[in-house]
Amino acid sequence: MSGTKYMKGFRKLIVWQEAHCLTKMIYKITISFPQSELYGITKQLKNASSSIGAQIAEGSQMRTQPHRKLYYERAYSSAAEVDNFLELALDLNFLKKEQYEKLLNQVNKVSYLLQQIINAPNA
Repeated sequence: MSGTKYMKGFRKLIVWQEAHCLTKMIYKITISFPQSELYGITKQLKNASSSIGAQIAEGSQMRTQPHRKLYYERAYSSAAEVDNFLELALDLNFLKKEQYEKLLNQVNKVSYLLQQIINAPNA
């Protein structure tokens, strides 16, 4: 993040920061995927990973806890989608085992943080 003066709103949420990190990781790693997957796994991973942060950002601006929780649950579902496509990318040898494990660790971190915010009484 560039400077703390912009660390307001959703940007101050650790879960959003970690989701943003995951999205950047996905964008960087998918550059090496086969060109034939540009509209397949590559697109799916980019869409799902960027959706996590977007849902967190949007949810954080909702006025009521039930509305916020709905967006955080959608983000959690998008994290599961990323997890699924990472597994497929590994099975198709688009990812090395070390790359997969690093990405999976980040997905798990984001998912854990989302569960914490979903289950928080005043989320």
